[in-house]
Amino acid sequence: MTVSATTPPRTDDDWWRSAVVYQVYVRSFADSDGDGVGDLAGIRERLPYLRDLGVDALWLTPFYTSPMVDGGYDVADYRDVDPLFGTLTDFDTMISDAHALGLRIIVDLVPNHTSSAHRWFTDALAAGPGSPERSRYLFAEGRGAHGELPPNDWESIFGGPAWTRIDDGQWYLHLFDPAQPDLNWRHPQVRAEFEDVLRFWLDRGVDGFRVDVAHGMIKAEGLPDVGFSTMTTGQRQVDLLGKARLPYFDQDEVHEIYRAWRPILDSYPGARMAVAEAWAETPQRLARYIGPDELHQAFSFDFLDATWSADSFRKVIDTALSEATVVGAPTTWVLSNHDKQRHVTRYGDGVEGLRRARAASLLMLALPGCAYLYQGEELGLPEVLDLPDELRQDPAFLRTGESRDGCRVPIPWGGELAPYGFGPAGSELSWLPAPATWRALSVAAQAGQPGSTLELYRAALRIRHDHPALALGAGPVTWLESGPGVLAFSRTAGDNVLTCVVNLSGAPVLIDGYGEPIVASAPLTGQGAGHLLPVDAAAWLERR
Repeated sequence: MTVSATTPPRTDDDWWRSAVVYQVYVRSFADSDGDGVGDLAGIRERLPYLRDLGVDALWLTPFYTSPMVDGGYDVADYRDVDPLFGTLTDFDTMISDAHALGLRIIVDLVPNHTSSAHRWFTDALAAGPGSPERSRYLFAEGRGAHGELPPNDWESIFGGPAWTRIDDGQWYLHLFDPAQPDLNWRHPQVRAEFEDVLRFWLDRGVDGFRVDVAHGMIKAEGLPDVGFSTMTTGQRQVDLLGKARLPYFDQDEVHEIYRAWRPILDSYPGARMAVAEAWAETPQRLARYIGPDELHQAFSFDFLDATWSADSFRKVIDTALSEATVVGAPTTWVLSNHDKQRHVTRYGDGVEGLRRARAASLLMLALPGCAYLYQGEELGLPEVLDLPDELRQDPAFLRTGESRDGCRVPIPWGGELAPYGFGPAGSELSWLPAPATWRALSVAAQAGQPGSTLELYRAALRIRHDHPALALGAGPVTWLESGPGVLAFSRTAGDNVLTCVVNLSGAPVLIDGYGEPIVASAPLTGQGAGHLLPVDAAAWLERR
């Protein structure tokens, strides 16, 4: 069976169709000044590492002025750099150096909400009910005899009510933390402001935007109830994300916003792009965010959520490729990010989890389209599950007990003691502590070591870039006959055929019939009869 992703061959003007993008969680990547927090100058120092790794672009999490209640996703000034991370001059120098090394820069845009410290919101609090200042946010009167109840039953993604009451009796909406009030995207000033923010960063040379909560800016007219709440049913509304329509997510009107943004992006040279962090109840609704008049990409979170089975991966891949064909856009694969438990741990942790994670990386990188890597996955980092509660900074932890801090621990660069080269020589500070086991996982410990996860990624990315069957990101996926629990597919360019085989069964499988192995996530075994692919392993093979 052949599944097409009808993507034209890549040119410099559509680099994003097959790019490998490396997500930099800025505060945890590299600390240049020894204060224990990563910064823009630290990224600049490590750009040669990323070039040598073989990625095409970097996605930077928010570095804007912020009280840092939610790691910078509470933005107080969209046109400046927070002093914690540096200055606008640091940004300009960093992006100039990145471009000189052939690396593109994608920045996070947070349009659903601002910080409560944003000038617009402080003005709204001071102006009072019914004022023009309040109309830029979603203020409402409460229910009950004295307005003492929230306006509706909406819940915060971080747990608890999505409404906070202020001193004059009105309530304001925050789908995340109370320090992140939601904007009113039906207000023309809000739309004009963000179009100007886009131009501000495009003028500074950014190559694209990752749109945070891209499905969330428009709320249903009248702010209707969902119809149930955690208090009454025990089920959280957030559990419906990506499974059902909620009145505060994936409203049809949101697409008007992106149809206004696309001409701005297209007006700049160099193929500027945008990728949506969007959740929708069906693949068909998710596909609506992508197209020649809206955004360029949307993350395939179904791939991230796939269970460790051949059937699960096959279903997700087929669905994503089919939808990509319909909209004429590339698929966008991801295994981990700053909001999800690292996939080494999701796949079983320890030796088993790492073995599966390495195999999953080869599966992802062999597929057509764009792949996003999360910093540290090339080192095989697991989730840090035993962080002391008093050190956790995720606002969701305070409301639900669930924390994303374990995937945000600063990555290890080298050395014998934590924080493993995260800061300058002699620095011992790190905003979250790295475990002792990470000494063996550092960049320095793995670089040049045959069989290390870092060298596996370097090899796979080099082949992906150079091999005719993978380099352009185009061409169909042709599924091949394989045994139960085994995925096998080929990619073809002319006479060049590359086959990816992933063994999710319970026994080693013979793979010689697919060609000559060129990279594998685990050592191949077998003599005489041919190469055997171990359990929970993947290999690429070529036939010319």
